Amino acid sequence: MVIETYDLTKQFGGKGGFQNISLSVKEGEVFSFLGKNGAGKSTFIRTLVGMLYPTSGNGMILGKPIGDVETKKKIGYLPELFQYHKWLTGYELLFNHALLYKMNKKDIRKRIQEVLDIVGLKGHEDKKIKQYSKGMKQRIGLGCAILSDPELLFLDEPTSALDPVGRKHVRDIIFKLKEQGKTIFLNTHLLSEVELVSDRVAILDKGKIKTIGTIKELMHSPVVLSIGNCSEKMINELKNFDPYLEKVENEIEMHVKNDEILPEIAKCIIKNEGLLYMMKRKENILEELFIKTVGEEDER
Repeated sequence: MVIETYDLTKQFGGKGGFQNISLSVKEGEVFSFLGKNGAGKSTFIRTLVGMLYPTSGNGMILGKPIGDVETKKKIGYLPELFQYHKWLTGYELLFNHALLYKMNKKDIRKRIQEVLDIVGLKGHEDKKIKQYSKGMKQRIGLGCAILSDPELLFLDEPTSALDPVGRKHVRDIIFKLKEQGKTIFLNTHLLSEVELVSDRVAILDKGKIKTIGTIKELMHSPVVLSIGNCSEKMINELKNFDPYLEKVENEIEMHVKNDEILPEIAKCIIKNEGLLYMMKRKENILEELFIKTVGEEDER
């Protein structure tokens, strides 16, 4: 495992932070922490990268204890609210970061060109940071994070301040990195980003993991049926497909193992002289799960 934590806890005077988090992240997967602002997501990442000392518990990063100096060389990190020197050009920023990484000077120029290509900023490297748009600043930040070709990448809210075009650019970069076999730990409160890029998701609320699983597991959406002339006999037969189906007036919500069962459900309705007006998968399942898990109140 690339990341393993065991009852890892970080609190400040017994408050805030996160408590008793145990999880594992496999090589090459995109693992997302989903939670409201203030849920403890950023504190968790800062603890994993060694910027904060845990209050209790322990963890391993790339097979070494949290904070191991050699392991840090294999980690890339994009903070949530980063600020770079506005008077530097994009190239100068990357070059200075390369020196901080103690990269071989012979390799720096070649690697910078590779990174500029990955983040889509070729042709803009000689512009000053103050001339960059929000999306370009986010991408140059990603460039700094991947400059040393890390095995593990931590991205803290990488798209939260961007417009839809900017978010798509960042998503495309994440997909490229995933294709290269990088392991990515992503913090976000944007449901759409989680659905599009993540392999597994953990929902964090008030510093504790409430649920964890693959996108498929968390988004096993029910089928919604709109039926006319719905008889008790029909309902009883439909319960052969889902014993726990729910009926509200003329709508039925039921879970089925796969879509191959749907024609059989339609046959059952027609055989019982029902009128099938609609059959579709329920939408916004992740949003519904998220709100049900963490509530609707803004606790900031």
